Amino acid sequence: MNQATAPRPPRKFVPTPFSWHQEIEVEIATLTNMGQGLGRVDGWVVMVAFALPGERVKARVFRNDKNFSEADLVEVLIPSPDRAVPLCPIFGNCGGCQYQNLTYAAQLQWKRRQVTELLRHMAKIEHEVLPVIGSPKEYGYRSKITPHFELPREGGPIREIGFLRAGRRYELVDVPRCEIATPAINDALPEIRNAVRKRSASYKKGATLLLRDTLEGVMTDSNAVAHERVGPLEFEFLAGDFFQNNPFILETFVTHAIHEARSGGARFLVDAYCGSGLFSLFGAREFERVTGVEIAATAVERATRNAARNGLANCEFHAGSAEAVFAQITAPADETAVLIDPPRRGSDEIFLNQLFAFGPRTVVYVSCNPATQMRDLRFFLDAGYQLRKVQPFDLFPQTKHLECVITLERGAPEA
Repeated sequence: MNQATAPRPPRKFVPTPFSWHQEIEVEIATLTNMGQGLGRVDGWVVMVAFALPGERVKARVFRNDKNFSEADLVEVLIPSPDRAVPLCPIFGNCGGCQYQNLTYAAQLQWKRRQVTELLRHMAKIEHEVLPVIGSPKEYGYRSKITPHFELPREGGPIREIGFLRAGRRYELVDVPRCEIATPAINDALPEIRNAVRKRSASYKKGATLLLRDTLEGVMTDSNAVAHERVGPLEFEFLAGDFFQNNPFILETFVTHAIHEARSGGARFLVDAYCGSGLFSLFGAREFERVTGVEIAATAVERATRNAARNGLANCEFHAGSAEAVFAQITAPADETAVLIDPPRRGSDEIFLNQLFAFGPRTVVYVSCNPATQMRDLRFFLDAGYQLRKVQPFDLFPQTKHLECVITLERGAPEA
């Protein structure tokens, strides 16, 4: 192993098993669900961002954790046949994308494999994972970005306006253009960056910017009312609120979730994290009655307006407390499907216990974090639900992120 000359290590750097900036050669065996290449050196796990399975690489160690080390990619000694030329000139420095160096077909294959492995390790079951449904657009799809900036300690104009540097927790990379953002966002970005730099003296601290591509154009005010069309429906929401940001695959994604909810024969739908009503409104065409539940009263108001805007009279929305989510649900459980789309942290025990007590016929669990989804799946299996289908969707090409839809039925035989 080669010891490279390097600056003084950080104060908290642990100097074993590798010294600071020690250069090592690693055979990459797989990808982690965080998008890093993983290999072993003398049995010790080393993770190298932007290294691909099947490659032999030279890497420079920058962190030793309890069970593994992390290293920067220095050189690809033996490349993978799936290696691609990144479209973005700052790929490898910017931490926003992990897979621009991997062909899109291989990205979909690896994401499917990662869901399979999470099922095995988190839910402790073997089950078929269907091929990942890819995005119609591999670049230029993202309708929302949130660049950051910090004020220079020594004063003067703001320099980096962008995203975290790959593998670093605080350092920013300047991003003058984002290749996965929509063309409209990239057209607006130079003027917005220039305006921030001109106002450098007016900022007291760093901040996060918003650029959201909507029917109105690119919006930068998080409190402005925005509109987005998904298939035949139009939605109103605040520009800074959560709304799926790949409009090119969104109708396919939502339609699948609703089809799965209906496939078990349920007549009624409960959308338990309804937000502005995306799934609820699509479900209104398939179910006799749809009930959306949200903790935030403002989201309930927005969803109600969206239903009226689209002429859907069979939707109702309620602001439910965390301790009584299903208190206002009158539909019989054995004729009801529940759709849940929780935040990245997954569902908590309080919610799951209420769901199991209600006991719907079908549950469709949508997640942007398959790791917490598969963790929660174990609770469903223990409560008597059976896993029927696992369908991943790639809403985030070129990145480690993935949406996954799983279908569960109460007491149904496993597929």
